[in-house]
Amino acid sequence: RFRQEAEATAKLSHPNIVSVYEVGEYHGMPYFALEYIDGSPLSDLLSTASLSSERSAELMEQVSRAVHHSHRQGVVHRDLKPANILITEDGIPKVADFGLAKRLDDEEGDQTRTGQILGTPGYMAPEQARGEKAIGPRTDVYALGATLYCMLTGRAPFVGPTPIETSQQVVAEDPVSPSRLQPGLDRDLETICLKCLEKNP
Repeated sequence: RFRQEAEATAKLSHPNIVSVYEVGEYHGMPYFALEYIDGSPLSDLLSTASLSSERSAELMEQVSRAVHHSHRQGVVHRDLKPANILITEDGIPKVADFGLAKRLDDEEGDQTRTGQILGTPGYMAPEQARGEKAIGPRTDVYALGATLYCMLTGRAPFVGPTPIETSQQVVAEDPVSPSRLQPGLDRDLETICLKCLEKNP
């Protein structure tokens, strides 16, 4: 997975994706050197309060363009969430941590099996929560919607007492409308968010 992350990220060159500068081996130990981000994970910012509709939309547009670039290069992130989006001191989002990334052109090299669940329960798509092998760009679209949901409401769309119960909610339940948790929310942004969170990819 270490090598997979290095190779997947090294293919990507986008201002909103953490850059890989070097991949190599030193005394038998693999390493890769990443761009240093002077800032904090989005999750840290959201731990104190949700963001305004305007700021959420601004950040999500940049993150979505970065993820679209990743998909065009044949890489699905599979673990998009606020903790994997770094915000620089200048307020620029950078997508990080491609450790669970899947290269769409490399089915044989994919280290997952049907039934194996990878990701973060509150942000994973239903097909991930079911352990399906058919993971693709739409899986990341769901996670973008879940991240936007958290930006707007201050919490993930599904929060259960255990990871298994959270995964069951992801598969079987509809999220509470963001505007019920955050009255006065921009309706268009809520529509986009809920469209991303539909069960059927």
